Amino acid sequence: MMSEKKGFKPYLGITFLIGFGFFTMGLMDPLYDTYVPIFLSRYLSKMSLVGFFMTLDNVLAIFLIPLVSAWSDNTYTKLGRRMPYILVLLPLTAFLFGAIPYATEVSLVALLVTLILLNITKQSVRGPVVALMPDTIPADYRSEANGVINTMGGIASIVGTIGLARLMDLDITLPILGPTKDKLPFPLGGLFVILAVILLFIFIREKQPDAKETQEQKVPILESFRNVAAQKDKSALYILIAIFLWFLGYQGVLPFIGKYSVDVLRTSSGMAALAAGMVGIAYAIFAIPSGYVAHRFGRKKTIRTCLLVISILTLLLFFHKWITAGLSNSLRLGSFWAIMFLFGIFWVSIITNSFPMLWQMAEWGTIGIYTGLYYTASQAAAILGPVLTGVIIDIFGYQGIFLFCTICMICARAIMGKVTKGEPSEIQNATQK
Repeated sequence: MMSEKKGFKPYLGITFLIGFGFFTMGLMDPLYDTYVPIFLSRYLSKMSLVGFFMTLDNVLAIFLIPLVSAWSDNTYTKLGRRMPYILVLLPLTAFLFGAIPYATEVSLVALLVTLILLNITKQSVRGPVVALMPDTIPADYRSEANGVINTMGGIASIVGTIGLARLMDLDITLPILGPTKDKLPFPLGGLFVILAVILLFIFIREKQPDAKETQEQKVPILESFRNVAAQKDKSALYILIAIFLWFLGYQGVLPFIGKYSVDVLRTSSGMAALAAGMVGIAYAIFAIPSGYVAHRFGRKKTIRTCLLVISILTLLLFFHKWITAGLSNSLRLGSFWAIMFLFGIFWVSIITNSFPMLWQMAEWGTIGIYTGLYYTASQAAAILGPVLTGVIIDIFGYQGIFLFCTICMICARAIMGKVTKGEPSEIQNATQK
């Protein structure tokens, strides 16, 4: 009741601080997705093989994120439940992330080993990082809070794709790092991750469970998963299916956007990440407003509207090559970036509000479980998506991946129509009257 009177404003500062955890993921993910396919293509000519190896992180994620999230639910230390994982795993992740371009110069095996180790640490820490927010913020304000978190991720994406990525073209020699051409963004990105960990450690104090919450936590992990699956209301199941579908479309396109920019739009390596950068700018600008919009009009309605718009935008991307054939290269590139910016506006609205829908169904003691389920669905899609679209590129060319994305978004919208729970309490109560 108290939180309803106060609104979200009292939680704004702590949410921004928690957002530094998400900043680390927002910084690494677009650089990884843009340049690792380019690094792999130095050794592999088939895009289907590149797509296969791009699923390594997702294969690990589908097992590690739910497991470590559930472990952290049952971890009790003076530092809290999530912080011990963050303090150990994120610095290791930063080091391995910085090593990627150097491993690329050694051999394919060295690159793959580095990627596997990186993703073991990165995917293990992802769940505890994300679960920090719902541990702290009341359920009714998690759309607004997730908007703040995604803004931090968007800022990180801008830093990575528009700032650091441009340094891929810088060709100088530095002490310790050596020649910087096609390397520098990765060690610098790792340094930013270390700084974010320091800020989290200094400013975030996790909530300590009371006696009742501690008792709730002692449900075995596997039993908790079974309890979620056995619920009479299938809203959680429908949301997870929809999450799988929209991430199937998104992850089918994202790993190849950098290659598409280089091969079709003829950009340099330093410019290849700017398409993802447009999405990052949209994240930073619209993540917070999208949370407030969903609180006003409903999370389900907001998500379904955004899915419809994205399906139209990806259909436009399918025709973009032919529509812009008579334009100059700068206009073709600018129009592509503009569509990606619009894509980002509606994509961030989906991401901002889908997580809180699941969290709304959770108790304090099962937030990690629901976080794990979200990532199980999204990472399963991320395993399948690049493989499918890699084959599509080999057979039909790059344009086919945009049509694939359109179909996935339309199907996800249909499934979301079956969801009946997950709204802020006042909207949920209004719909039940």
